[in-house]
Amino acid sequence: MGHREDLLEGAKKCLLEKGFVRTTARDIVKASGANLASIGYHYGSKDALLAEAFIALMQELGDVFKDGVQGQGGSLERFQGVWEGFLAHRGEAGPVWSASVEVALAGDRMPDLRAMLAASQTEGRRGLIAMLTGNPEEGITEREEQTLGAFYQALLNGLMLQWLFDPKSAPSAEELTEGMRAAATAALGRPAE
Repeated sequence: MGHREDLLEGAKKCLLEKGFVRTTARDIVKASGANLASIGYHYGSKDALLAEAFIALMQELGDVFKDGVQGQGGSLERFQGVWEGFLAHRGEAGPVWSASVEVALAGDRMPDLRAMLAASQTEGRRGLIAMLTGNPEEGITEREEQTLGAFYQALLNGLMLQWLFDPKSAPSAEELTEGMRAAATAALGRPAE
């Protein structure tokens, strides 16, 4: 690996251990074995490197969650399977989820970092749609990203927060699926089953 890749791996390690706010450029250098000047040369800034590391961690988690998803795209079986995958890996995902909450709560203290991560939301939404519907990401429209993708992202963020605050009262995948079924039934004006 070269300095660029070493820095990215070091930044990922620091994010998982310290989060965004407490990670310094020197922490990343120590974890990566690279030199301080290489951060600016390869990434422009520490925040840009941390944003790229965060995105890489999210993609890695997304790849893990996709494994073994069963059921026809868009089905309740698939819906439940995807959430079971997320929850089965919550131990690995917890530090990444905590880091994302940290950035969200930082407000205007980290505007560049927030802007970089906000820009990555579209890709995340596309990935969620693909996972839950079985449709390839390339065929997903901007409108679907903004509607269905935003809906799935809201579910993921809400589930994530519930698990971070109180894992004992957070819903299981089965409970989330039952809630989805009830919400869809009510929205369609049908009596509950």
